[in-house]
Amino acid sequence: MTALVHGFYADVRADALLGPVFEEVLRDRWEPHLARMVDFWCTVALGSKRFRGNVLGKHMALQGVTPAHFAAWVRLWGEHTHRLFAPDVAQDLQVTAHGIARNLFFGYFGTQPVFGDRAGDRASAAGQ
Repeated sequence: MTALVHGFYADVRADALLGPVFEEVLRDRWEPHLARMVDFWCTVALGSKRFRGNVLGKHMALQGVTPAHFAAWVRLWGEHTHRLFAPDVAQDLQVTAHGIARNLFFGYFGTQPVFGDRAGDRASAAGQ
């Protein structure tokens, strides 16, 4: 998970749309954030129970988030998981990420997004 999270967030930081949002919030706190995200993904993907926190509350405090931010985040996550994992593992991680993004998107905009992968969207909506 560490390689995935660190590589993914390196691309997030470099992304013209996502980078400024993350930099505004994290500034000089990237290392603790990365450690927390490794814990988060180990918890949601591997069941480690290392992460505790209010994901929705933290994200709802961010200003200026648009649907395009979600699309970029999901796209980058898909690229990284596809590159690092076997197809079935990558798909599982993508479905999980789509579900998380869908919940946050609904919190921001009150509607359900479609992230381009209809199979992943259906599986996520079914609670997988």
